[in-house]
Amino acid sequence: MNVLLTCAGRRNYLVEFFRAALDGGGQVYAADCSKDAPALQEADRSFVVPPVTHPGYIEHMLELCHAQAVQVLVPLNDVELPLLARNRERFGVGGTLALVSSPDVIDTCFDKWATTRFLKSCGIASPSTYLTVREAQTALHQRKIAFPLVVKPRWGSASIGIVYVERAEDLAPAYQLIKHQLASTVLAEASSRDLDHAVLIQQRLPGQEFSLDVVNDLGGHHVATFARRKLAMRAGETDRAVTVDSHEFDRLGAVIGQQLGHTGNLDCDVFQTEDQLYVLELNPRFGGGYPFSHAAGADLPAALVAWASGTAHDPRWLHPRPGVTTAKTDRLVTMN
Repeated sequence: MNVLLTCAGRRNYLVEFFRAALDGGGQVYAADCSKDAPALQEADRSFVVPPVTHPGYIEHMLELCHAQAVQVLVPLNDVELPLLARNRERFGVGGTLALVSSPDVIDTCFDKWATTRFLKSCGIASPSTYLTVREAQTALHQRKIAFPLVVKPRWGSASIGIVYVERAEDLAPAYQLIKHQLASTVLAEASSRDLDHAVLIQQRLPGQEFSLDVVNDLGGHHVATFARRKLAMRAGETDRAVTVDSHEFDRLGAVIGQQLGHTGNLDCDVFQTEDQLYVLELNPRFGGGYPFSHAAGADLPAALVAWASGTAHDPRWLHPRPGVTTAKTDRLVTMN
């Protein structure tokens, strides 16, 4: 079995995880639009492909998967998920299982306004969220929310364009700044769907932040939830974390997994206040928090490889040990 990681970037650890999962029974390929992407230097085979925003991206990936006999495609970038979701049947016809959820699931997660509506329909708390400055100002006046606030893109990825606002006089300028800046980011096309409502204003919550992996099998059935307490962040990604007993998050993960019906991994950001759990975001892909659970004994790549092969997973792969603290670090990779 050959596995292709797309938009591989700096995720060398996923190359290692999938190589170990294959255990000599296949190769791990990596693709990225930059020839200097670190993950490309350590994959069994590497491919420089067009940017996700290129009109020929999907056709190129279909040809690549066919030419290289790719059995499993693992997408790692939010912006490519809608494209792959709409074309996953085409990959399947060519013999490639694209590990991406349905278009409806991807739209629910990528559109953060749709995410809040989905969570509400499930009875899950999320931060108070508004589409316009006027709506947020009214809520402030009525004391439904209070500063600090978060202003961010409605269709967001990788903490692009997030601003924290502490004062009333900064709210409107921050909103307009983000709206203006979106045109020069990879989020421009998605934001153009509704440019007048392409920015969200959200209550910034106090409390402890956790990240979850809500794991579904390939049929969209919930099988596990991994939980970690965040200890430090770097460039919008978890940098240090400790695994925790998932017991208090199991029901939350099960509800999300069952109601959403996603495929594979769903990376979730959760805040725990004094009396409640709030879900901030849902990202239907491997997130930056998964390696911390892997270091504690989880092995989702092995489970995905098993499911794609039509075999059962080892239950131990879905039960990371609690209390394991790990941190990411930089290392040098020689460019080939």
